[in-house]
Amino acid sequence: MQTPEIICTGEVLVDLISTEYGADFRSVDTYRRFAGGSPANLAMNLAQLGRRAGLIATIGKDDTGALLREELRERGVDIRHLVGVSIPTTLVLVTKSRAVSNFEAYRGADAEITGVQFPDTYLGDCKIFHTTAFALSRDPARSTILSAAARAVAAGARLSIDVNYAHKIWPDRLEALWVINSYLSLGTEAGRESLVKCSEVDFVRLFDEPLDDREDAAERLLDLGAGVVCLTLGEEGCYVYTDGENFSLPARPVEVQDTTGAGDAFWAGFLAAHLAGKDWKACAKAGRAVAELKLTTVGPLQQKLDLEELLVQ
Repeated sequence: MQTPEIICTGEVLVDLISTEYGADFRSVDTYRRFAGGSPANLAMNLAQLGRRAGLIATIGKDDTGALLREELRERGVDIRHLVGVSIPTTLVLVTKSRAVSNFEAYRGADAEITGVQFPDTYLGDCKIFHTTAFALSRDPARSTILSAAARAVAAGARLSIDVNYAHKIWPDRLEALWVINSYLSLGTEAGRESLVKCSEVDFVRLFDEPLDDREDAAERLLDLGAGVVCLTLGEEGCYVYTDGENFSLPARPVEVQDTTGAGDAFWAGFLAAHLAGKDWKACAKAGRAVAELKLTTVGPLQQKLDLEELLVQ
């Protein structure tokens, strides 16, 4: 088997998503189950885009874990280092919103990632190594991922992170800032720009301040060690900031069906375009196109996606 060009590591879980829109759990009655977790969503979307994506994660030896394994395999994700442990699979209850969905996490197996899941031979051809703030919030996953990221960078990979910070997941905000800085600094020390995606909601949560100025917000993330920053701004589109350029890309109106995983869809399009050698504006356009498909779909994207077709939409 070929080794993946992008390795995603961190939370894989079952999302129970409400079929109705509501403010909280008490306001809706019916939920549907989906494979979820930001790194898992990203890996599945990248596979739909024709990229070689691997997921290193931990599930329970239970029915929900079996469901996730089957879904990931069917979607074309390399799961040879997806490990089952004797702790229940993590579950997230999502009450669907047209803006920011409300969630409650019931954590289990997701944080049990260990070093044996990252053999050198698997990291050798990796071009992008991706994780999330959620994944870095607990040990042993945190220490394992930081160690594996250092090895991936030494082998030539570029780091990527979704700063999906939430106080419910990581109560110590200052610790989160320190750990994210430690992760991104691995790329900086190697002279390789790290890629950072951060939503407006996650920025407010992480820095405990409003996102009033896009450039200032991007520079806050650069100070943490980012090389390329992409701020996703909901109905206002996105803002990309690099050492050489910065630009905004407006959103286009769509009939929103489900916001859960839209950020993961955006980042999949962005990274797929980057792996294909596209410039940053094309990466943002690809991200927007995949996010639009996700926003109009309840649950994960199932169809194969053609990058070049997405870029002409």
